[in-house]
Amino acid sequence: MIGSERILYIDNHLIAVNKLPGELVQGDETGDRTLADDVKEYLKVTFGKPGNVYLGIPHRLDRPTSGIVVYCRTDKALSRMTALFRTSDVKKTYWAIVDRKPEREEGELVHYITRDSVQNRSIASSKERKGSKIAKLSYRLIASSDNYHLLEIDLHTGRHHQIRAQLAAIGVHIKGDLKYGAARSNPDGGICLHARRVSFIHPVKKERVTIVADPPHTSLWEWFLERVQAY
Repeated sequence: MIGSERILYIDNHLIAVNKLPGELVQGDETGDRTLADDVKEYLKVTFGKPGNVYLGIPHRLDRPTSGIVVYCRTDKALSRMTALFRTSDVKKTYWAIVDRKPEREEGELVHYITRDSVQNRSIASSKERKGSKIAKLSYRLIASSDNYHLLEIDLHTGRHHQIRAQLAAIGVHIKGDLKYGAARSNPDGGICLHARRVSFIHPVKKERVTIVADPPHTSLWEWFLERVQAY
């Protein structure tokens, strides 16, 4: 069961959790225990619910990525949140620790993403290809150490491995992301990509909800977090 310190938001309709690198949002072919399993157990124990606990999954994060995952506690919330996550009405901001600065310290990237299902990766190209989908994000450099740089990224579309593929296309690699060109893996097997902030209109209350999650407790993440909070 997850600890209450990882619960970022909860009401009768939604529960948002700070995912750790390596956790599965939902079940896959590995059969590994999932974050959804742990959230169900948390709800069952915390609220003394008998029998099975309902939990809907309106969106996902890649297994090696950390940060905000929003689950739904009712059918009504699930149908509405699933539809919401398919639009640009959900504002999603990520942090990424990368191995080099982009040529410009802030800007917009526009590519065409082609998904390779066999290799479970995506390729970002400057030209449209058969079966490709347009991908857009904006970024800005917010801190630097001697060896790494912290980018804040706003997603404008939601494509498979979008941030990882688009950064790789400009020669910038997320720390630990071997699949997209990083030099070495991270000790925990994750990558330094973190879903930092999510903002949306609540599907039932119709009020704006903004959720923020701190990155994992590693020395590098904490070094960057201190620098960002100092300004």
